[in-house]
Amino acid sequence: MNRLLVSIAAGVMCLAGFAQTTLIGDGGKRHGRILVNDSSSYEAGVLMQDFLTRMSGREMPLVSGDAKPRKGDVVIRRSQDAAVKEDGFHLTTAPGYLLIEGGEGSGSLYGAITVLERYLGCNYWGENEYTVPVKREVKLPYINVVENPAFRYRQSQNYALATDPMYRKWMRLEEPKDEFAGGLWVHTFDKLLPSAVYGEKHPEYYAYFGGKRHPGKASQWCLSNEEVFETVAQRIDSIFKANPGKNMISVSQNDGNYTNCTCPECKATDDYEGALSGSVIRFLNKLADRFPDKQFSTLAYLYTMHPPKHVKPRKNVNIMLCDIDCYREVPLDGNESGRDFLKALHGWSAISDNIFVWDYGINFDGTSTPFPNFHIIQPNIQTFRDNNVKMHFSQIAGFRGGDMSELRTWMVSKLMWNPDADADSLMRTFVEGYYGPAAPYIYKYLQLQEGALLGSRTPLWIYDSPVTHKDGMLNPVLRKKYNELFDKAERAVAGDSTLLSRVQRSRLSLQYSELEIARTEPEKDVADLSAKLDTFETRSVRYGLATVNERNNSPVDYCHLYRERYLPKPNANIAAGAKVEFSEPLRAPYDKIGDRALTDGLFGGATYKDSWIGWEGMDVSMVIDLGEVKTVNSIDADFLHQLGAWILLPKAVTYSVSEDGVNYSAPMRNDLAEDSSPQVKFVNVKQTLPQPTRARYIKVEVEGTKQCPHWHYGVGNPCWFFMDEVTVL
Repeated sequence: MNRLLVSIAAGVMCLAGFAQTTLIGDGGKRHGRILVNDSSSYEAGVLMQDFLTRMSGREMPLVSGDAKPRKGDVVIRRSQDAAVKEDGFHLTTAPGYLLIEGGEGSGSLYGAITVLERYLGCNYWGENEYTVPVKREVKLPYINVVENPAFRYRQSQNYALATDPMYRKWMRLEEPKDEFAGGLWVHTFDKLLPSAVYGEKHPEYYAYFGGKRHPGKASQWCLSNEEVFETVAQRIDSIFKANPGKNMISVSQNDGNYTNCTCPECKATDDYEGALSGSVIRFLNKLADRFPDKQFSTLAYLYTMHPPKHVKPRKNVNIMLCDIDCYREVPLDGNESGRDFLKALHGWSAISDNIFVWDYGINFDGTSTPFPNFHIIQPNIQTFRDNNVKMHFSQIAGFRGGDMSELRTWMVSKLMWNPDADADSLMRTFVEGYYGPAAPYIYKYLQLQEGALLGSRTPLWIYDSPVTHKDGMLNPVLRKKYNELFDKAERAVAGDSTLLSRVQRSRLSLQYSELEIARTEPEKDVADLSAKLDTFETRSVRYGLATVNERNNSPVDYCHLYRERYLPKPNANIAAGAKVEFSEPLRAPYDKIGDRALTDGLFGGATYKDSWIGWEGMDVSMVIDLGEVKTVNSIDADFLHQLGAWILLPKAVTYSVSEDGVNYSAPMRNDLAEDSSPQVKFVNVKQTLPQPTRARYIKVEVEGTKQCPHWHYGVGNPCWFFMDEVTVL
């Protein structure tokens, strides 16, 4: 027993020798060196030197070469340990100095960042927004840890990635240009086989459906065509030769759904495979065989989401699986849309260990709309990790001034590295570090909003509107509470301009939501709305909010349009409240509002989810009954241009008028030019009559575009037109 106690005491004394490693001591007067021996370790050494200098005011010298380490040094070198994987690292202070041994890729850099963040209290929050504690002495506890990322490739979005090089490094994020040759990353069919070059001469290269070929910028390929394969293979060969060092390329369908080829050969393949991905995988396997030393990434997206039954992807075929159709209020196993994706994920993971998951944590139609999905990020990432996923893109938009952009990227980056980290602790760490004394109120706001979303049982969609949630997580009582929390947050940091700007920037999404909901209400407080518009516009400009949706509609334009379109005006519309009869029945849900939507005085918004009524793939006429004969000077109708939802302007709008509903005036036709711009627009089609005319009935005939054109990613499929207020003066 005595010998055992002596042995334990000796061990404790030995560990005590390693209890702390002093890098900078005696108030900064004594310090070690930073030893590096290659370009990777040099980058990590420069970063360590920079932050340690900021921390202590004392610069540790950076020494290149093979100098012998001394006590108190920082030694950074390439790891020779097989347990250290790509981007991973081994940290230890056991030799009496800090040893950072990095794996392939950026392991040394990430090891240095981990030391600064985990053991020395540094952190990076956003664009040039970081915390560096001031220390007279810099000491480390005993460290001996090997750490590897859960995914070998981790990608997300944030405005700071383009403006602050350190931000990307600290978040441990990668970009497609790091991996993919020639910048070819997703939706590459037209880049590899340009329709502008081949479309006219070789329509047989392109998808056959609806009784004809569809050559065009957004078209898919006829994957059974041997000439397509050989032409693409030659193009790929030249791209790899022009990009030495890059071994991966994306050969993936153009954006759009159900635009695949259904020629007899392609259809036979897909029918046999039981999935529309069958012909894609067979094509990719041929490329993988032609170039066995290269990696080929292809999309499993929309119509190709589910795997084939028989053919298996080659080892060098990367499956980029996308969960675009899933709702986001619960984890993937919590609703039908998520379970369908999981069925696809399990199917792919059974036949491939080379999977890239593209996950969506973004509201494309409202980047400034609250999107409380923080509670599902971790379980979903864990699911990906557990199903052979090696590469992960978490698409969250990350626009400046978008909904919690800084927090969202920070949490995603941490969980992509370690899916088992404590998510709530991560959120608290960020909120406390980023908002300071305002943190308790911001944290409560986030928790309250999450609970309200779950309690409402309203789906959270990636093409959502605040209006969807006006009776749920954005109901009047909750909005009042949210504003009270933000008022307290602003007061808590009123004396700190930096922290106040962060709080006010984070409040923009709530202010945008209030404006969006208010425009749908029949009764409006014009003075209150005008003040809110002024505040939102002023702060949007001050804090650099560039867009309110993925279509690049600016908040300044939004506010100007709001004042013109949504604020009440003296109602001179003689069609207000008039009855409308349609030549074609309205589909649900538009049938519920069709009898009043065109004459109720409420103009629709950018997401087509309120006030609008729409028709798909057809022409429509309608008659508006003014109730009695009145003098008509002009007629106009309101139309939506929203390409992302396959909503195109009609080809023409024709007006005519009648006193008796039988005999109509000569038709007055208005032709509309084709518009391929991505911005959401409201287009007013106005017709001034040649002279004031007495009439009771107004006929509006709409010639729809009916089919998506070759440049649209719904090429060959039916498109919609959406219509709102008809104004008669």
